[in-house]
Amino acid sequence: MGYLDDSLPLELPLVDSSIIKVIGVGGGGGNAVNHMYRQGITDVSFVVCNTDNQALVKSPVPTKIQLGVDTTEGLGAGGKPEVARQAAEESIDRIQELLKDNTKMVFITAGMGGGTGTGASPVVAKAAHDLGILTVGIVTIPFAFEGNMKIRQALEGVAALSEHVDAILVINNEKLKQIYPDLELSNAFAKADDVLTNAAKAIAEIITVPGYINTDFADVYSIMKDGNVAIMNTGYASGENRITKAIEDALNSPLLNTNDVSGASKILLSLYCSTTDQIRMEEVEQIHEFMSKVGENVQVIWGASFDDELQDKVKITLIATGFDVSDIPGMPANVAKAYAAKPAMSAEASRFFDTPKPEVVPEPQPVEEVELEPVKLNIEKTYEQYYGNAAQTGTEQQVEPEPELPVFTLDDLEDEKTLKNVENIPAWKRRLMK
Repeated sequence: MGYLDDSLPLELPLVDSSIIKVIGVGGGGGNAVNHMYRQGITDVSFVVCNTDNQALVKSPVPTKIQLGVDTTEGLGAGGKPEVARQAAEESIDRIQELLKDNTKMVFITAGMGGGTGTGASPVVAKAAHDLGILTVGIVTIPFAFEGNMKIRQALEGVAALSEHVDAILVINNEKLKQIYPDLELSNAFAKADDVLTNAAKAIAEIITVPGYINTDFADVYSIMKDGNVAIMNTGYASGENRITKAIEDALNSPLLNTNDVSGASKILLSLYCSTTDQIRMEEVEQIHEFMSKVGENVQVIWGASFDDELQDKVKITLIATGFDVSDIPGMPANVAKAYAAKPAMSAEASRFFDTPKPEVVPEPQPVEEVELEPVKLNIEKTYEQYYGNAAQTGTEQQVEPEPELPVFTLDDLEDEKTLKNVENIPAWKRRLMK
């Protein structure tokens, strides 16, 4: 009986009772799960997956999968999503085995724009989705200073992951710099990790905490299944109009990709109050006022539970789904359209990809004109919409894809018009051919 050590009572409930699994893929995803694991959240099990063996060794999370033992030899993907994809496919049996327990819902978190998170997370998501598990992605996109190439790679990664998840939340790292300019970098990243922590904790509470107006996993499943792009957050408030203020607090998280729920097709509201300061009937009208703003055709599920730690506060967890991948600011239109053409979600969910319908581009046109140029244009829009003042102002040269940068001869540079054009190109992009 020597195996009955102190860790046994902690492990058994985790395996037998937890139906929620949080999987961190790559460096950013692993860091988020490490942060969450240290918070001691119950009713959730944790997994880290990485091509970098050193990162796995440093993780406090007990359950780990080294992706692509033969493909990368534990040395990482070198920032190449394709290598990471191959590594994940090499380890697919281990991933599937991990999911074939009592798992009913999986959060997959990753940092988009690098190698492992971008390339491996869609493979992990597909493994879960194919098993009929409710699959939710929570991802970050890069800082503005990381450049167009990484941002474009990140957005394409978001689109690829969205193909194999029921719902996806996007967190913008650039906003961390704007919102928390005085925070140390490590602490700023922890703010983004808190979004994942709060989301998984809120879902666990909805499923496991009985309410006097009860919500359960079936309700969560109904809201998030084929939910496409989602927002999910928790808000708190006290005093007059506390319901309205708590809803606003939940919606106004600056790290979420949108706070406009008018485009949602399904919403779940879970209310919490103390037994000593319960929600009054007159306060329920504030919920009605909120719902009247989101439209008549929105599916709404709501519940209410007690939490005496709140005292005079109310807490509201809000989940809104049904947004389109192309609703993410700056998402390249051709990338969203490509994934719309082969949806992994329901036909009803995928219809959002076609609204509004872009003009059909004739097939015979070269790939460079049909695909690469719109991506570049949309990346510039990404800088404006996602990154504010960090947006690059451009000339017509910037519209061209990076591999097609103009090459100037010395004769060209003797022309006054050419010189003016060169001055408008960032110095790091100029090339001189003798």
